[in-house]
Amino acid sequence: MRRSSTVFLQIVIVFIGLGVLAFMLGEPHLEGRNEHATFFEIYFKDPFLAYAYVASISFFVALYQAFKLVGYAGQNQVFSNSAVKSLRTIRYCALSMIGFVVVSVIFMLDGDLDDRPPGVVIRAVITFGSTIVAAVAGMFERILQNAVDIKSENDLTV
Repeated sequence: MRRSSTVFLQIVIVFIGLGVLAFMLGEPHLEGRNEHATFFEIYFKDPFLAYAYVASISFFVALYQAFKLVGYAGQNQVFSNSAVKSLRTIRYCALSMIGFVVVSVIFMLDGDLDDRPPGVVIRAVITFGSTIVAAVAGMFERILQNAVDIKSENDLTV
């Protein structure tokens, strides 16, 4: 892969991470009930917001692993154990996101009835996206693992 392509993809990944981080930090201030709340009331008295921040850790870990994976592609090290490990970590992060979404239903049951339909849609979109990421990462992980195994067998016979 050309160096300019990998740098471009890594820049895109960084901008995605920064965009999500900016959204996560800025959105609570726009919420109706937090419009006139203090910093402490917004960030330390809302258990769902704390849960969302903890759940987002797996998203940012997956982004970091994708950044590393693009770097491996730029160094022509795609068929390495490090690339397989990055894909495995991305798959685990996607599966943990699904788990966090399932557990977040507890917060939805305690909330207002009017807030449930958008919450269900958001949870469905996150679950669908995470399922696709987990499936694709798992597929590429198996393909790369087979290629690494074949490569190591060929290295042993030579």
